[in-house]
Amino acid sequence: MTSTLRRAAALVACLAFPFAALAADFPAPKEGDWVAKDFRFHTGEVFPEVRLHYRTIGEPTGEPVLVLHGTAGSGASMLSKDFAGELFGPGQPLDASRYYIILPDALGTGKSTRPSDGLRAKFPRYDYDDMVNAQHRLVTEGLGVKHLRLVIGNSMGGMQAWLWAVRFPDAMDAIVPMACLPVAMSGRNWILRRMLTQSIRLDPEWAGGDYAKQPSQMQRHLQYFALATNGGNQSLYRQAPTAAKADELVARRLAAPFKGDANDVLYQWESSFDYDPSPDLDKVKAAVLAINAADDERNPPELGVIERELKRIPGAKYYLIPGSPQTRGHGTTGLAKLYKDPLAELLRTAPRR
Repeated sequence: MTSTLRRAAALVACLAFPFAALAADFPAPKEGDWVAKDFRFHTGEVFPEVRLHYRTIGEPTGEPVLVLHGTAGSGASMLSKDFAGELFGPGQPLDASRYYIILPDALGTGKSTRPSDGLRAKFPRYDYDDMVNAQHRLVTEGLGVKHLRLVIGNSMGGMQAWLWAVRFPDAMDAIVPMACLPVAMSGRNWILRRMLTQSIRLDPEWAGGDYAKQPSQMQRHLQYFALATNGGNQSLYRQAPTAAKADELVARRLAAPFKGDANDVLYQWESSFDYDPSPDLDKVKAAVLAINAADDERNPPELGVIERELKRIPGAKYYLIPGSPQTRGHGTTGLAKLYKDPLAELLRTAPRR
């Protein structure tokens, strides 16, 4: 069976994604599920079947592009007007009339197999390697794509883009890891992740993962983490220029309902525990454009990590988005208008391997 036929077969059951009109006029996303048989986790546990949900935009005949989402997101979270609306439309860097855009829900997230399907805290402790293995199997076995023009990801998705580049160096022409570093979890990023996950585990209502209803403090746990590691100083100051305004902001965030499942959230944040592509960066063959924001709370540029590590990859480029009234700290890379020009230049110049 040809690559095109395999892709078509995988898409037979897809449904058009009912999504509101965005700023750009690109084809409606299509949804599908593919089942990975005998999926082995890094723990040695094997599931007979792992469901991998995905969305695609454009035709399978286009150049394949893999788009990877951040922690607690899904493929759908990359369909915002600020990201997809700036990239997927006619004449834009990832014009869907030219590219075949693949947006998977990572293992443990969205509509893919996850703890809340029934196993709860008995679900295997997956890591980023497991998530990348699942993505690779979906792309190659499920969709019949043997080579990608680009892997682009944000935050967790950016870290997974680095793992794609070191684990499958011949699988893509270019990578764009955003809002991340190509080294082990450390510093504020890991400290606050650990504080978040421990807050959930020590919550009596979590009950070892066997809760009858979602723990009532989940929104509080998540908002502490979000306000400490995301949003940007300038943006938060604009929203809360006085103590009274800051109190209103906190009250509004805490009053919002928790949407999700505590075990799913816990597993997603813990999955970064052993992330570290740095020992294998010399294996990278893809053209690299790393993108971070100057006000990123989790990946502060003053550490100099990106500049140091990119020296190991010939031709690798780094684009640092300056802090401004537009930026949102760690969330800045959700605003594709701030880097669509260097992305377009990468796609124009990256060799097709």
